[in-house]
Amino acid sequence: MNKKILGRREKIALPELGIGLVWAKVDTGAYSSSLHAENIREEKLGKKNVLLFEGLLPGHKGYTGETIIFRKYQKKTIKNSSGDGELRYLIQTTIKIAGEEFLTEFTLSERSRMRNAILLGRKALKNRFLIDVDEVNLAKTYRKESKHINH
Repeated sequence: MNKKILGRREKIALPELGIGLVWAKVDTGAYSSSLHAENIREEKLGKKNVLLFEGLLPGHKGYTGETIIFRKYQKKTIKNSSGDGELRYLIQTTIKIAGEEFLTEFTLSERSRMRNAILLGRKALKNRFLIDVDEVNLAKTYRKESKHINH
């Protein structure tokens, strides 16, 4: 399998969350991927609990302000950047990057002090991509190529 090359920052889309092309930090030091979310809460909908949140920060170009609802989610202890265990919600959603589209996991976390609202970890990148830390936005090449393929 030929692996596509990504840079240290890439534009991705999360279509199921209503998020178009936004910047994400590619972090091979992190195992899981993370998405900034606000107003994270569980509520009862009928007989089942659902997870509600708003993705990205107000003021971010991809911010919609819409509440996102997930019926399938889990809670997981993740080591944060300080190495401490932190209980986070984990969701699965579709990601579009470099002309590829696949299901991957994201933890929801407070990333307002971070430069990037989205972090892509090894689990999402594994067996798909190689990372060139000298570059950024290499995925645009593959997005352009995929538009020209005749189906």
